[in-house]
Amino acid sequence: MECEFPRVNSNPQEVERYLRECKSIAIVGASPNPQKDSNKVTKYLIECGYEIYPIYPKEDEILGRKVYRSLKEIEHPVDMVVVFRKPAAVAPIADACIERGDVKVLWTQKGIVNNEAAEKAEKAGMNVVQNMCAMVEHRELIGD
Repeated sequence: MECEFPRVNSNPQEVERYLRECKSIAIVGASPNPQKDSNKVTKYLIECGYEIYPIYPKEDEILGRKVYRSLKEIEHPVDMVVVFRKPAAVAPIADACIERGDVKVLWTQKGIVNNEAAEKAEKAGMNVVQNMCAMVEHRELIGD
């Protein structure tokens, strides 16, 4: 797999603003396994008071939250989408965010960069964060 450098990204002030303003977050690739980073980040964001919508193909519940199979299934507003999937999976996720029309921020976790998808999301009016951990950034910029 070829690694990309993020050409589209937000600066720390913008990231802090997103974390303060966004209230509802869909976690694409949330895992029921407490050893997985996606589970740890999901748990942390729940504890910080965000409304979390896990997206996972198998479970019905993760960390006490109803699990959805796709962004389309979520009937509530979604401010931010955090992605724990391979870079190739980001393009259809960006398309789903654009189709929803209510997503303000597309966020890919550490190690996940897809500049083409990021540029498409940005052109559609979304803010983009790539290759950053939502939990780490929240702790550094806002605190526990």
